[in-house]
Amino acid sequence: MLIRPFEPADAPVVWTILEPAIRGGEVFALPTDMIEADAIAHWCAPDRATFVAEEEGRVLGTYYIRANQAGPGAHVANGGYATAPEAAGRGVARAMCLDSLKQARARGFRAMQFNFVASSNDRAVRLWESCGFAIVGRLPGAFAHPRLGEVDALVMFRRL
Repeated sequence: MLIRPFEPADAPVVWTILEPAIRGGEVFALPTDMIEADAIAHWCAPDRATFVAEEEGRVLGTYYIRANQAGPGAHVANGGYATAPEAAGRGVARAMCLDSLKQARARGFRAMQFNFVASSNDRAVRLWESCGFAIVGRLPGAFAHPRLGEVDALVMFRRL
């Protein structure tokens, strides 16, 4: 699997990966009616380094990293990840997470934090834990899941 920087020509395929996750409302704290232009602008904002994961020339996932906070918090990275539905269970998310840790270190970050992981997203929670992240906080009922109602949002952290 090749993980490389996002290029503007990747935008249409990245949207095909982001759209089901955004519309489903189960993993991202983003408006479920977000349009393509706004989603790509969010995912590829100037404060982020955005990447795609491809196999045999086909983009199967995307992620970004950025500073979690400004000033005194700028040494902690944050990230967002999305995998094409048809690529689920093939190790794409793990490869992107491990690459993001490498990219974060190379950019001088000393830790990484995920601010708002839906506790109902069991696969992601298990993956992040297997990559060295720990649950360091729980926000009771903070994520409005479309099927399950209010579920906890987790704060996950690891040092680099």
